Amino acid sequence: MTSIAPPDASAPGLWETVLTDGHASLVRARRAFRYLPSAPRCKLCNNPFGGPVGRLFAAAGFRRSRKNPNLCERCCDALPRGGAEVDIAVLFADVRGSMALGDGRAAADFAALLNRFYTAATQTLLRHDAVIDKLIGDEVMAFFVRGISGPRYRQRAVAAGGDLLKAVGYGTPGGPWLDVGVAVNAGVAYVGNVGGAVVDFTALGSPVNAAARMQQHAAGGELLVAGGVADDLLAGMRRRTLDLRGQHAPVDVFVRSCAAS
Repeated sequence: MTSIAPPDASAPGLWETVLTDGHASLVRARRAFRYLPSAPRCKLCNNPFGGPVGRLFAAAGFRRSRKNPNLCERCCDALPRGGAEVDIAVLFADVRGSMALGDGRAAADFAALLNRFYTAATQTLLRHDAVIDKLIGDEVMAFFVRGISGPRYRQRAVAAGGDLLKAVGYGTPGGPWLDVGVAVNAGVAYVGNVGGAVVDFTALGSPVNAAARMQQHAAGGELLVAGGVADDLLAGMRRRTLDLRGQHAPVDVFVRSCAAS
């Protein structure tokens, strides 16, 4: 297996180069690894850590990094701590009414339902070359950046949001098996390895915070997309104005609704 380390890792601006221009071997690895089973995965290259496949790749050097358990050693050790401010699209998806769902069924059944959601979300987002940042509780966060997701990373985030709703059954004859709302925002954020003794590859900043708050306003089956993200895909869609905590001005969003049955 070939190394996927970016060239000249000590060069100034390495992070900006990887995040905006991309690195061919990393992109090839992501596209190959996403078809292999066994989550969890390296956030950057999609290398599977779990199961027999994960053990096979660990023997080839794609084991979890001790510095960052969300990255494999080949990705983490190739990139220094730090990052760059780059334009990204960020997606949040959240299960609606999860507390009531949890209270109304056995804990094991609820966990199985959430795991089914995580699997559907992961498979959908990987098809669109997202970086899956977090799977926490009843929520998924992913971001899309040019160097990893391609030049139409903003449009891919919107398409991923719509496909995620389809993956949980919206628009199908049987209807959704889980009530999910999705929001997509975009803007300049800080992306890179962040943390102390243990670092995490993540995205931070106002666009991320706004997206998280936008998804709180998305009803089940709704995809909310902030104006300016990918308006070419959403012409003619309904519009809504949201007052978000921490934002100085109201946020204008497009609303794409999927039928519940």
